[in-house]
Amino acid sequence: MRGLRLPFVLTASAALLWASPGPGAGIVVDHDDTDITALSETALSNAKARLHIAYGHTSHGSQLATGMTGLVGFADAGGLGLSLPAGFFAWNDGGLGGALDLMEGDGYGSGPLDQDCGYYPNWVNETREYLDDPVNSDVNVIIWSWCGQASWYTQQDMIDDYLAPMNQLEIDYRDVHFVYMTGHLDGGSLTENLHLRNQQIRDYCGANGKTLYDFADIESYDPEGNYYGDKLANDNCDYDSDGDGSRDRNWAVDWQNAHVEGVDWYSCTPAHTQPLNGNRKAYAAWALWAEIAALLDEPIPGDTDRDGNVDCRDYLTLKGHLGTPGGAEWRHGDFDGDGDVDRADFLALQEGFSGSSGGSSPVPEPTALSLLALGSLAAMKRKRRRRIRAD
Repeated sequence: MRGLRLPFVLTASAALLWASPGPGAGIVVDHDDTDITALSETALSNAKARLHIAYGHTSHGSQLATGMTGLVGFADAGGLGLSLPAGFFAWNDGGLGGALDLMEGDGYGSGPLDQDCGYYPNWVNETREYLDDPVNSDVNVIIWSWCGQASWYTQQDMIDDYLAPMNQLEIDYRDVHFVYMTGHLDGGSLTENLHLRNQQIRDYCGANGKTLYDFADIESYDPEGNYYGDKLANDNCDYDSDGDGSRDRNWAVDWQNAHVEGVDWYSCTPAHTQPLNGNRKAYAAWALWAEIAALLDEPIPGDTDRDGNVDCRDYLTLKGHLGTPGGAEWRHGDFDGDGDVDRADFLALQEGFSGSSGGSSPVPEPTALSLLALGSLAAMKRKRRRRIRAD
């Protein structure tokens, strides 16, 4: 198979699909993912074992880290009935002592991943600089948060300074899982700019199979599922309870006062908000880590980048490594594990495109494979169901 050349039309179409991937096995973490007791110990342990995370943020984004730090002692004391090994939710840069490996950016400093994704092009340049450093070669998750910039971005700003650059990073660093995020609530109505921009992010992620941590959605609901996003809610959890246009109550404080600290919730000091909001951001963060780790497991035959889809990206990877002898890996297209990337590996890729399970169809010739990719690629993807919840 060395020297196989496919028609140019396939290459051109593949490039377009690569730049604009269709719907796939995207991950959305929102208020429905804030029950930490629903996550299995196996799934959480898998996240700690598999992930190496770098997180760029400023003050609002620190809510995740602050909540995650407070969760350690809360869980150790049996909060919410949790019964896990001591220090189970610990995290640090490097994953020392069996902790989750998570590197926090330098905030408003001058170190790696400082500031947040509202500082374009800084956040993009810093991401590239960080990932290009051989010291960080094990990093497989990048997540950036917003401060308040999403509130004043235009629709085109959001495309030019966030969505398109993030997509390009995904293309350029295919071994890294990039997480999108919405901006924090600012007290506006559902017709004002922040809600429109957050919805723009959600729509883009949903249409393109991206991974989204929906920061705004998480702080729009209390633990009972009551919704405050249509009540002028802000980042501090203040809201307008009587519809007179003035915020007069705080849903997080009300909930905390009605429940037992140390049992139902834990004290922490997340920036700009209440402890309960920090709790829920931490719970959702661990759900996110578990979801991403699950996506890396049990790869689908033909899924070179382990994103849960067999699509054009996987075809181009296989094509680029055809004829590679020995030492080839799954992510390079050696689906049958024989150490070579050859015609036999097209069988697995073909099955992934078509969803067939017989495995007895002949290896497609280049022209047939070209037609298959052009005609069926976007519509016939296979997704793996992730199992991260406790039984």
